[in-house]
Amino acid sequence: MPTPMIVSASYRTDIPAFYADWFAERLKAGEVAVRNPYGGRDYHVSLKPCDVEGYIFWSRNLKPFMENLEAVDRQGTPFMVQMTVTGYPRTLETSTVTPDAAIGQIKAVARRFGPKAVVWRYDPIVLSSVTPVAQHLLIFERIARDLKGAVDECVVSFATPYAKTKRRLDGIGDGFRWWDPTADEKKALLSRLRDLAAEYGMALTVCAQPDLLVDGVIGAKCVDAERLAAIAGRPLTAPQKGNRPGCLCAQSRDIGAYDTCPHGCVYCYAVRNADKAKRAYADHQPDQPLLGA
Repeated sequence: MPTPMIVSASYRTDIPAFYADWFAERLKAGEVAVRNPYGGRDYHVSLKPCDVEGYIFWSRNLKPFMENLEAVDRQGTPFMVQMTVTGYPRTLETSTVTPDAAIGQIKAVARRFGPKAVVWRYDPIVLSSVTPVAQHLLIFERIARDLKGAVDECVVSFATPYAKTKRRLDGIGDGFRWWDPTADEKKALLSRLRDLAAEYGMALTVCAQPDLLVDGVIGAKCVDAERLAAIAGRPLTAPQKGNRPGCLCAQSRDIGAYDTCPHGCVYCYAVRNADKAKRAYADHQPDQPLLGA
């Protein structure tokens, strides 16, 4: 009998925003096919309640997914949501929902399932001519103030300038500039964000960047077995097994696919080709077992 696992849905794409019907079909079927992003054979992940220890849902727009949260809850499977709200200008985020809409969704989840069920992500932090430090402080405080009492943790990280990300940022034009701050500059900003988060009743954690930790800030566990256990009221068996250096996540299986999210965020690491992602979304069929087929 297989050991129950945590299912991640998904840091490779926004399943709640764009593939809610697909997930609902997979939940009914009790299984999902997953394309191996590193080559090799596709594989299957069981979604039967007896095989799933918990779910982590990653999203910028939960509105299409609320019925799925109810369905997972009826199965008795604990879940938590990693919900990204950054409020950046359209220069960087072309089609995300407004911060007010996302904040409303977080509050709705917290009211229905409790504040442990949702974590706010202000991630990634991009320093640019349209998002300088002063702008980040204004945006962050406004969101934190509105989320007071609805969440107890905010996860942050600084954007990693992958080659594909640099190309998109460099291609914006119209006088746009971006830069990768020094470690000291990043730590100074984290210290100020830590204080703002604490003012509104939440801890600040940093995702997979341990070299940037400052006093009062710890590493994030985005796939958080301890939080899921608290929600479930029972211990979980998943061991810590990060997916990259500095990652403190518990072991999980991700069921998403790269190049399938059409949000169009310029800094996104999960999309190499925006047109391909839009086609994948337009062409997907909810009854197909494999996302991005």
